[in-house]
Parts: sequence; C-alpha cells; structure tokens
Amino acid sequence: MNSLSEQKFASLKVFRYRPEHSTEPSYATYKVPCKTDSMVLDLLNYIKDRVDGSLTFRWSCRMGVCGSCGALVNGVPRLTCAIYVSEFAGKEIVIEPLTHFPVIKDLVVDIGDFTEKLRQVKPFLLRDDTKTIDAGEYRQTPEELESYRQASMCINCLLCMQACPIYGVDKSFLGPATLALGFRYVMDSRDRGTDERLSILASGDGVWKCTFDGDCSRVCPKHVDPAFTIQRLKIMGATGMKSLPGMQVRKKGEKSE
Repeated sequence: MNSLSEQKFASLKVFRYRPEHSTEPSYATYKVPCKTDSMVLDLLNYIKDRVDGSLTFRWSCRMGVCGSCGALVNGVPRLTCAIYVSEFAGKEIVIEPLTHFPVIKDLVVDIGDFTEKLRQVKPFLLRDDTKTIDAGEYRQTPEELESYRQASMCINCLLCMQACPIYGVDKSFLGPATLALGFRYVMDSRDRGTDERLSILASGDGVWKCTFDGDCSRVCPKHVDPAFTIQRLKIMGATGMKSLPGMQVRKKGEKSE
C-alpha cells in the first residue's frame, strides 16, 4: 500500500474557460492515475498530455521556484507543484484559477495589473553613481544582507495577492507582493532610492490600505511574510525613518504580534 509504484486514481474537478468556444466558464471532472508521491501538477500534466490537450495552465520549474503554477486548490491559494495528491486522502480535488485576476483561459490569469504595480516601485537598485566592472562590487555585510534577505525570497507566485481581501475588492491597492518587493530594495544598503520608493509604498494606495489580515503571510510558500513587512513599512512611512535599526527578521513559524 505504501509502494511508490502502486497506482491509484484521483478525481480532479478543473475550472475550464475557453472564450473561443463559450463566454461562460464550466468545470470538467477527470479520473487520473497517480502514485503516492504524485503532485497535483503531475495530474494536470497527465490530463493535458493524455486526456485533453486543450487544458491550459502555467508551469515551468516543478520545483517551487518559478512561481508560475499557482492556483486555487480546494479553495486555498497554493503552488500545484508543491502539493502531494495524497494530502487529500481520496477527496475530490477542485482546481481553479486565481480569482483576483482576470482569467484568460482555464487556469491562466492576466497578471498585468501586478507587473504594472511592480514597475512603479522600481524593483532594481537605484544609484547616484555607477561603478565599472573593474572597480568591483557594491559590498555589504552579512548583517546588511539579512535585513532584506527574507523579502528577497519572493518568487512572484501571487498567492498572497489572491489571499488578500483588500486587493480582492480594491485594485488600486498595491498589494502584499508589490509592497514586500519594494521593501526588499528599501532595506538594501546598496540602494539609494529610499525616498522615491517610500513616496509610493507609503502612499494612500500603499501600506495604509492594509488591514493586517495576515492571510498573505499564511499562504506564502517562501515564508516572505508580507504582512510583517508591510507593518515595518508603516513604521517607516509614519516616522520618516530611512531604515529600521534593531528590527529583527522573523523566523519561520513565528507569529505576528
């Protein structure tokens, strides 16, 4: 029964939307063979390769790194490549697109709103000067790296944006992913764009729209903890501080106060 080679079957109920055929979405149910170590993404690939080639979804690395395979799995935003089918213990698995974004086709959504918001916070180092390659790197200490390392782990999977109740009803909100990525550069000792970024991050459509629900941090597969990051940005926006000395990064498992 525990053999990885023993084949079982799982029932998948998958959201289908094909605008070239119908303006109304529907669901299709598939009975798919699986093993004890099968991931939900494996089953989607089986359907596309052997059952219905029209099924459309995104994926790339299958290692929880690219962030492209995010979907609602039984109502929870998750990476399909990081969920064992065995977790559902014979229950039907319902797979739907991230509903806080417009659906293009099946499980593929339009993330243009996020990319436009990300462009606003300029997710790259801003400098007043530039160095030639021969002049060497912009160095920083391990402690300086640690101040933003957690935020730098974001893989743009947008599960936090899906979990955020504010972004779900107010698309003017920058959203947890955008704010966390902005914070990553604000805290980078090599960057010189703090004032410019904080004017966006701490604006009316930025951190002040966050109600600290915390679901963004609960669903993050990389433990970026956007909720905690946003609270730190609120401190910086309210006090005018350019950095947060002595502010410790929370470790995995620690809860927000």
